[in-house]
Amino acid sequence: MKTAYAIETHNLTKKFGNLTAVNHVNLEIKDGEIFGLLGPNGAGKTTLIHMLSTILPPTSGTARVAGSDVHEDSDSVRKAIGIVFQEPSLDNRLTGRENLDFHGRMYGIAKEQRDERVKKVLGIVGLTDRANVMVQNYSGGMKRRLEMARGLMHRPKILFLDEPTLGLDTQTRRIIWEHIRMLNEVEKVTIILTTHYIEEADYLCNRVAIIDHGKIVALDKPDELKNRLRGDVVSINISSPEKYLTIFRKSKLVKKAKIVDGTLHLQVISGERAIPKLIDLANKHGGQVHTVSLNRPTLEDVFIHYTGRAIRDEVATSREYLGIGAKAHGWR
Repeated sequence: MKTAYAIETHNLTKKFGNLTAVNHVNLEIKDGEIFGLLGPNGAGKTTLIHMLSTILPPTSGTARVAGSDVHEDSDSVRKAIGIVFQEPSLDNRLTGRENLDFHGRMYGIAKEQRDERVKKVLGIVGLTDRANVMVQNYSGGMKRRLEMARGLMHRPKILFLDEPTLGLDTQTRRIIWEHIRMLNEVEKVTIILTTHYIEEADYLCNRVAIIDHGKIVALDKPDELKNRLRGDVVSINISSPEKYLTIFRKSKLVKKAKIVDGTLHLQVISGERAIPKLIDLANKHGGQVHTVSLNRPTLEDVFIHYTGRAIRDEVATSREYLGIGAKAHGWR
C-alpha cells in the first residue's frame, strides 16, 4: 500500500536525562524528495535520524517511515531504508565489490540478484573500474560513494545520508552532490540529508528544515525561505560594531540588525540605495567603515534570522548526540 508521505512524525521527542535533543518535531516528507535537515553540529540532526532509522527509541511522539511505525514495526522500517553514517563503516580489508556483496548477503539477497545489484550500484556511483581494489586504497570521496552504493544494495525506499560530505574538499564534495542527485533520479529513492553546509542544502534539496536546539524553526523550499526575509543583506565591517548596532537599529533604512562574527548584518529593502546612506550615518557618528558587501538573502541569512547566529558557530561534533547547541538570540 502506497503512503502519501515517505516520513511522517508527530511531536517526535528524544531526551537524554534533562537534555532535550529533539523537541516535538513534526514532519511530512514526500515520496521522491531530497529533504534537508540543516543545522550546526549539536542541533539534534543525527539524533532525529537515529530515531527515524530505529537506532534510538523516541522518548515520546510518533514516527512513520515508509508507512511503518518506528516503534511498533521496526523490522519493516529497517527493510525500507538505507543509511550512510557520519563515521566510516566500510571494511578496509575487502574490495569495493566484496563490501557490497557482504551487505547483500546480510539482507538475504540471492547470488544472481546480488551480482546484478552490485554491478548496477557501482555504476551509479562511478566505481565500476575500482570494484576490485581494496577499500584501504580508496580516497575519502570514493569511500563515501561506496557507502552510498552499499546503502542502495537492498533497494530501499528511503536513504538517509548523515553529513555525507563531512571532511571532504570542495571539489570532492561537488562530485558527491552530483552522485546524490543521480541516486534520487535513477533509483527514485527518497533522500533525507543532514548537513551543516549551507551551499549543500541550497544546491541539493527540494525542501529544507532548519533545526536548532532540537526544534524545527523553519521549513520550506530554499528559495521560499530566502524570500521570507524580503530584502537585501548589507554586511558592514566597522570599528566598535556594538555601538553602531544601536545606531543602525534606530534608522528607518534598517529592518533588522545583528552582529555575527564581529560584522554587522543589516536587513534593508534596497541595498544599492541604502549603502551610501548607511555609510554616511556611520561617518556622522565618527565610525570608520572598513568593508561593505551586499547580498541577496542566502540560507545562511535565513539561519541567522531564525537562530541569531551563523551556522558555522558550532559546538563540538561529539556533542551532537546530546543535542547541545550554542546559546541563540533572535533578531530584535
